[in-house]
Amino acid sequence: MLVPDEAATGGPSPLIGFIRRFRTILVAIAVVAVFALVAVAIVHLTAEVQYDDVLAALAATSWADVALALLFTGLSFLSLICYDLNALRYIGRKLPLAHVALTAFSAYAVGNTAGFGALSGGAIRYRAYSRLDVAPEDITRVVAFVTLAFGLGLAAVSSIAGLLIAGDVAPLVGLHPWLLRAIAAAILIALGVAVFLGREGHVLRLGPFSVRMPDAGTCLRQLLITALDIAASASVLYVLLPQADIGWPAFVAVFAIAVGIGVLSHVPAGLGVFETVIIASLGSSISVDAVLGSLVLYRVIYHVIPLLLAIIAVSGTELWQLTRHPVASSIRRVGGRLSPLLLATLSMICGVMLIFSSVTPTPDDNLEFLAAYLPLPIIEGAHFLSSLLGLALVVAARGLGQRLDGAWWLATMSALTALAFALLKAVALFEAAFLVFFVISLFASRRRFSRPASLLNQAMTPTWLMAIAVICIGAVVVLLFVYRDVEYSHDLWWQFEFAAEAPRGLRAILGLAIMSSTIALFGLLRPVASAGSVASNEDFARAVAVVDGQDVADANLVRMGDKRLLFSEDGRAFIMYGVQGRSWICLFDPVGEPKAFSELVWRFVETARAAGCRAVFYQISPALLSSCADAGLRSFKLGELAVVDLKRFELKGGKWANLRQTAAKAGRDGLEFAVVETEAVPEIINELQAVSDAWLAHHNTREKGFSLGAFDRDYVASQPVAVLRLAGRIVAFATILVTETRHEGTIDLMRFSPDAPKGAMDFLFVRIMEHLRDAGFARFNLGMAPLSGMSKRSVSPVWDRIGGAIFEHGERFYNFKGLRAFKSKFHPEWQPRYLAVSGGLSPVLALMDSALLIGGGIRGVVGK
Repeated sequence: MLVPDEAATGGPSPLIGFIRRFRTILVAIAVVAVFALVAVAIVHLTAEVQYDDVLAALAATSWADVALALLFTGLSFLSLICYDLNALRYIGRKLPLAHVALTAFSAYAVGNTAGFGALSGGAIRYRAYSRLDVAPEDITRVVAFVTLAFGLGLAAVSSIAGLLIAGDVAPLVGLHPWLLRAIAAAILIALGVAVFLGREGHVLRLGPFSVRMPDAGTCLRQLLITALDIAASASVLYVLLPQADIGWPAFVAVFAIAVGIGVLSHVPAGLGVFETVIIASLGSSISVDAVLGSLVLYRVIYHVIPLLLAIIAVSGTELWQLTRHPVASSIRRVGGRLSPLLLATLSMICGVMLIFSSVTPTPDDNLEFLAAYLPLPIIEGAHFLSSLLGLALVVAARGLGQRLDGAWWLATMSALTALAFALLKAVALFEAAFLVFFVISLFASRRRFSRPASLLNQAMTPTWLMAIAVICIGAVVVLLFVYRDVEYSHDLWWQFEFAAEAPRGLRAILGLAIMSSTIALFGLLRPVASAGSVASNEDFARAVAVVDGQDVADANLVRMGDKRLLFSEDGRAFIMYGVQGRSWICLFDPVGEPKAFSELVWRFVETARAAGCRAVFYQISPALLSSCADAGLRSFKLGELAVVDLKRFELKGGKWANLRQTAAKAGRDGLEFAVVETEAVPEIINELQAVSDAWLAHHNTREKGFSLGAFDRDYVASQPVAVLRLAGRIVAFATILVTETRHEGTIDLMRFSPDAPKGAMDFLFVRIMEHLRDAGFARFNLGMAPLSGMSKRSVSPVWDRIGGAIFEHGERFYNFKGLRAFKSKFHPEWQPRYLAVSGGLSPVLALMDSALLIGGGIRGVVGK
């Protein structure tokens, strides 16, 4: 594969290079900056509002309104489940309704609460649907479908509402009615044109981008689903608001705009951004304190309660499994994959709850009750430490998502301690009940958190540091809002009285700021983990012993000695990998005991992250996709592996006529085949070296590496070698890779002298397969055909369409079709192989790094 040499072409500008390198950090900083500006806007918009007024507005909400809000929340999530059902129907997959409902409900519960719905919800879908044997490219289509459907549906519904009731909406958003109608009409026309041009699955091209549109029935069905979703979710907030002049249609338009801006801001869950738009739009028609109270209740009903229900459902399947009911066992396959992410989200919510409660005042009655029984230092200490425990739960959330046992213990101990403090600092029964639910859920899913790891060794990514910064800024905003009537003085820091609520909040914020800064600095300044060195002789011997006892012949590439190794805890399995730039590239599936593969994948991903790098898995089988999804990786089809069943391999029948004739002709030309066993290879190593040197010179190329063997005398002599002789002289050879299990054989190095007869390659392959068949081997691995077998369906993802186009038209750079055609001569079974990459890494970048590693750098790739 040809990779352009940026150095030769001038390369990217320093600014572009800087942005590429620090893109994740820059995005995180931008999000924090946006949230800080939103925080300032909220403080300004609520300048005349008092905290007690908000509490009064909350108390004034009737139970009937709350019941209606719960009903509309149920309708909204029912429509959200239909998103996944429609997406699966679109790609032609049918899954059990219970599994889809649990997955979709959990994905939206987490996505709505944690934000970044395409990533957080997408991660849940990858984990759940991969367990149901859905191919990664199909899961990608589902994620893309639901994401695009929501965005386009939101634009369509907002535009229709704006067009019909522009007179009501325009004053709320500060635009003239005719301008609002013009914008709405333009959006609707653009969407209509797009649907018309892409009707019945036609491709819609927008410059360098292309999208294959669904058929008209799917589009109409999805528009109705999205309209129901937006209408129901808007109604949740609408019924919680007090009576006002704004009608429901106008409010739906305002709500849709607020949701859209919240999504575009990239702030987790649109926190603050959504509220700012709603307050700015409705502040003139409804009192701001009432709007704030309704927004708080809306967040609890629409965001928190569905998450709790999802956790109850998943925990219920865990407990139901004890009955050994077949339905429970089936659903648990999905539920077990979802519980870590759900509990991670709940841990973050509990942490935020503890932090925010530490900067809000205790009800007077509760404070008087505590003063009668507890000394002031206990109350002060419980109040201060609760905020730090909240931060601990936020930090533990990341580890819970990765199933760390250390994170489980930290979350459990922090929640139990915070539970005691909730009663000691404020008799906060709601807070205590929430923590009790969290602890029970943790114990119900205890066996899911089995990965032994130290939280101190886990790298805090920019995204998580951004989340902590957003929480801290939010706590400061709450503090300023609650105590805006308290005049600041340095003496406040040293006031310790039962009624001194503002000083308590200040000290809690200070402790939170110090601890957050410490965590951030530790994450940024701690030593970077080493990438490891090439395997030592001892590690090399351990790896060879593991290879000999398993079935995959390609694992013998570890004998090259050019790779780094990561062993499982018991040493019965390992990963072999190379490092190129900031990519750690694992070659093939892990080798050895399959039970250790999942943990090895996770350890490899986390070790790469700790070193400030990204994990890449190259040429992995479908069996590993579930473990990769569990580690948060995305998978892309790389090509297909050709495997010949040796038990049925025989050159008889019409389909083998060409190979039979080629083999017969090679025999008539005087070619003689032989297999030189390992112990005798040193005797012919000089002849093999001469053939190899002639082959390299004739093809004007140099040795490759990593996924291919090079002519190294020790490596060649470590396995049997098949040779072709002409008049007693070796004119071709191939190194045979086998293991002691005799399950699979393959070849690595295959070299020919320039004067070898035509057809020698086919003859060599045929004789090697016959030799392995007679020796009792079950199958022969012909190797992978890159970019072969990419999906050509109308719903194929962009990656498949790009790969298919390269396969069809990329002969100038690599013989894609020719390689597939050669392997097809042997009528193999084609098995898919994949590339798995970390969530934020483009598969193209991963492929480039892999090509550079195999070719030995830019010169090796460009110069063959």
